[in-house]
Amino acid sequence: MDWGTELWDQYDIIDKHTQSGLELVEKYVKFVKERTEIEQNYAKQLRNLSKKYNLKRSSKDEPECRLSSYQAFLDILNEMNDYAGQRELIAENMMMNICIDLTKYLQELKQERKTFLMEAKKAQQCLESTYKQLDSSKKRFEREWREAERAAQYAEKTDQDINATKADVEKAKQQAHMRAHIAEECKNDYAAQLQKYNKEQNQFYFSDMPLIFNKLQDLDERRVQKLAQGYILFSDTEKHVMPIISKCLEGITKAGTNVNERNDSVVVIEQNKSGFERPGDLEFEDYSQGINRASSDSSLGTPKSHVDLPGKNKSKNFWLFSKRSKLSPATLPPFSTPPAPSPANGPPSPKFGRDPLSYCLKEINKTVKPRISSFRTLRRSPTVTEDFAHLPPEQRRKRLQQKLEEIHKELQKEVDQSEALGKMKDVYEKNPQMGDPATLASQINQTSQNIERLRGEVNKYETWLAEAGGRGETFRYKTQTFNNNGAHDTNSPDGAQTDDATPDPSQAIYAEFDDDFEDEELSAPIGKCTAMYNFPGASEGTISMQEGEELAVVEEDKGDGWTRVRRNNGDEGYIPTSYVTITLNK
Repeated sequence: MDWGTELWDQYDIIDKHTQSGLELVEKYVKFVKERTEIEQNYAKQLRNLSKKYNLKRSSKDEPECRLSSYQAFLDILNEMNDYAGQRELIAENMMMNICIDLTKYLQELKQERKTFLMEAKKAQQCLESTYKQLDSSKKRFEREWREAERAAQYAEKTDQDINATKADVEKAKQQAHMRAHIAEECKNDYAAQLQKYNKEQNQFYFSDMPLIFNKLQDLDERRVQKLAQGYILFSDTEKHVMPIISKCLEGITKAGTNVNERNDSVVVIEQNKSGFERPGDLEFEDYSQGINRASSDSSLGTPKSHVDLPGKNKSKNFWLFSKRSKLSPATLPPFSTPPAPSPANGPPSPKFGRDPLSYCLKEINKTVKPRISSFRTLRRSPTVTEDFAHLPPEQRRKRLQQKLEEIHKELQKEVDQSEALGKMKDVYEKNPQMGDPATLASQINQTSQNIERLRGEVNKYETWLAEAGGRGETFRYKTQTFNNNGAHDTNSPDGAQTDDATPDPSQAIYAEFDDDFEDEELSAPIGKCTAMYNFPGASEGTISMQEGEELAVVEEDKGDGWTRVRRNNGDEGYIPTSYVTITLNK
């Protein structure tokens, strides 16, 4: 059914309906725009939320960041950031595919509708003009016909009047004849105008207006179809990104399942273990018998004995990990200055001629791991030093390795810059028109100074790292002798050996870090290992591995919990020993 056939006389209704349809499109476009604004604000808030809780660059080096629970939280924040990106994509696609497209299409429909309405108005005006001509000719015909009748009646009356002359009669007859002729012409004109109007009216109602109404009907149907597509796009736009959103949600779920509480405990141990051995038992010293102090010295130095805490209340006052920053003499009664013994027992032990607290620290220092350079690492409120001596041995070694790697990177950057400046200087010398070599002198001098400074830093930290018992692929360590107070020589400034100087038993432990360490890459594997867990290998010097992966063992664990391995492609690095099962070659 067509509008032109069924609604031929409902021009106003069609006009109002098409206008209402266009307004519906405008209303839908406005609705989608507000929806895109909601999506954009939602995405913005999600991004700000992720950014708010994401770690800053300076905080990413914190030890806690290596824990799987922290990594899972960071993964969730990243997934939420990606989720926000998908919400932004929804808003963008809705704006492009619905709002902009429908707005453009709406403008075309408005222009097309305006054209059709103008055609209808023009046809209406043409028909009205024809009708006016018809009405004018009709009125003229009516007027002239009346005049002709009056003229005929006057001529007849004059002809019957006996007093009228022949000339008056003849004149009246001519006037009546002329009026009758004019009335006849008006009649013919009226008939022609009527025929013309009927033809145009038939053309208007049976051809022109139905065609325009049908065009408006087609326009309205196309508008409805386009609007329906916009409705579908409103849903499809979000459906299109649902797989990616699902992946984001799956990533959040995966982040939760990747949390491994056991691995986190291992990481905490690896990051925070001090490397100290537990102090051995202290032997009973019978002052009443004048026991040989030399035997007491040897007994106190037993490293494998069980810890026996000094003080009266050993179970409640474990001073090694208590909150006290200083030892009180009252807590160390076995080492207090004893009363003067009787002459029968002989002179007092020379060990107690020194400060009892110093003696206590020194004797316990002999029972801990050989590389403890000073007991200051056990203080509750240590003084931070450049060589990280305030840290426990394991932590000190890690921090020194990290610092040395940073210096090496900075040194490599300065060397590269020096080479670039040298090449630029050569170019300037060969081609003076490109620049003056003298302008580079200050930069070259500054770079050289930086290189020398950094090389000094490297030597200094390599020495400290060797002292801490560090290892590395790019470093070369020197074996030195250290006394119990962390000094670099065992002799006093005047050349005489002090009472506290004792040979360092840890020299043999680090004997492998000699000049041959640089050739370690070429050494043959000493065994193989199979990974029991995944290891990301995020820190410098480590290597990543997957569960079940087989690697060649290049170097055994030296007691610090790390084993050096090599892949088939030649990549080498350290992995946690507890993460693999190792089979050594026989």
